[in-house]
Amino acid sequence: MNEVQTTVKSEICQFVIFQLGSEYFCIDLLSVREIIRLTGITKIPESPPFVEGVITIRGEIVPVIDLRKRFDFKVEETGHKDNRIMIVEADNHIIGFIVDAVREVLRIELSEIKPAPALVTSEIDKRYIQGVITSDEKLLIVLNANLIFAQEELYSIDKIEVA
Repeated sequence: MNEVQTTVKSEICQFVIFQLGSEYFCIDLLSVREIIRLTGITKIPESPPFVEGVITIRGEIVPVIDLRKRFDFKVEETGHKDNRIMIVEADNHIIGFIVDAVREVLRIELSEIKPAPALVTSEIDKRYIQGVITSDEKLLIVLNANLIFAQEELYSIDKIEVA
């Protein structure tokens, strides 16, 4: 008798790895529209503290968020040669994320994403942390772009887009 072999297909995902200080994060490649060099950002009065301002990309006004401020990291001066703006689609909004450096695109199996330890994440963090990946001896925090901002924060960002 012939044995029927069944192959379990694993789902391959691709993530863009970026850095904030010495920490490594990644975000689904499908949510990243493009990555650009840090460019002139127009400040917007009375915007939320994590909003740096807006930029124009091909005629589209894009709010720019400093992820260090958003995640309550130590804020360092931007303008380093490795700083980038990742243009990301998050919850049907186009938003620029200022990051310290973009490192690479990682292809992994979905099963390699492990849950973040409960003691490490707060309830707020759990909202946007999808899990963690160990890659090349580094721990990567997997972010869910659609959940980085609460609805009221997206409302504030909407007001910036309209202005």
